[in-house]
Amino acid sequence: MRILYGVVGEGMGHAMRSRVVLDALTAKHEVQVVVSGRAYDYLAKRASDVLSVKKIWGYTLAYEDNDVQKWRTVVQNAKGALTGLPQNIRAYLEISEKFQPQVVISDFETWSYLFGLRHELPVISVDNMQIINRCAHAPELLAGCEGDYRLTNSVVKAKIPGAFHYHITTFFYPPTRKPNTTLHPPILRPEILAARPEPGQHLLVYQTSTSNKALPEILKRSGRECRIYGLRRDIQSEVVDGNLRFRPFSETTFIDDLRTSAGVVASAGFTLMGEAVYLHRPMLAVPIQGQFEQVLNARYLEREGYGLAADEINDERLGQFIERLTDFERRLATYQQDGNQDLLSCLEKTLEAAAKGKRE
Repeated sequence: MRILYGVVGEGMGHAMRSRVVLDALTAKHEVQVVVSGRAYDYLAKRASDVLSVKKIWGYTLAYEDNDVQKWRTVVQNAKGALTGLPQNIRAYLEISEKFQPQVVISDFETWSYLFGLRHELPVISVDNMQIINRCAHAPELLAGCEGDYRLTNSVVKAKIPGAFHYHITTFFYPPTRKPNTTLHPPILRPEILAARPEPGQHLLVYQTSTSNKALPEILKRSGRECRIYGLRRDIQSEVVDGNLRFRPFSETTFIDDLRTSAGVVASAGFTLMGEAVYLHRPMLAVPIQGQFEQVLNARYLEREGYGLAADEINDERLGQFIERLTDFERRLATYQQDGNQDLLSCLEKTLEAAAKGKRE
């Protein structure tokens, strides 16, 4: 089967997740990937005889200290569209004439969805964002954020409407409220599946925002060794300050620090949260301002008993997190996931059904 696979370029989590799905798909199918942003460079390295990767232009968000800047986002995308739209038209013509896909899979990516709509192809959605729109959420999980929920929900709903099927990856399981929707455990990269959790005493801290100037002192007062990524992005080697160890980013070292940590302190991005839950590492999740999806992730994390949500990191909340680590570990011990088998096997069945033009 010839599959057009669209990957949104905003954030690397989509690319890392898609890499796993693409590795499975190319064992049986011919795949053409369209991807924007930084994700292109990551996926282009995986191009092969059965996997072609083409760069397109896509919508991006502008950040400042982990806060979404709405006006800068509008200006940034208006400028990008001037050169991006002609690039997308060229890609459209080339794929239409040479590849001629039979089905489309979209990881929250609009260009591939519109291609499928124009050519009357079945479109399959694989992402974590659709949980906002296609599942029911208890009022207490939305409390204080009802306006953000309604806005985000409308955006997510409009992103890939009327898909053949929605495969949603998640570590929490609210009831679905729409048909043709299934929930699956998070898609995990091979490096995480190979990692073996071991008990440790340090905290893994991943923070790229510099707005909380007091954070280093707060972490220092915790009394725990803290292995910190993101705060000092200019360093080339480890910098030690008492119980704080500032580290340059290394995927291998980061995963090792994750699997041996007592807990994780980071934003509420879905990819790292799914990895922490799989490795049974408690998490203190601090959502990026202006991203309701992260707020929802963090609140579900706390409701499941896998960690705590926080608007910001302070002495009180960090202390509560450390004090309850044993409780979170006990709850996380009940979480089980058989690698990526659930999603990949169900996706293959959906592809077979799409080829026949009949939903399961």
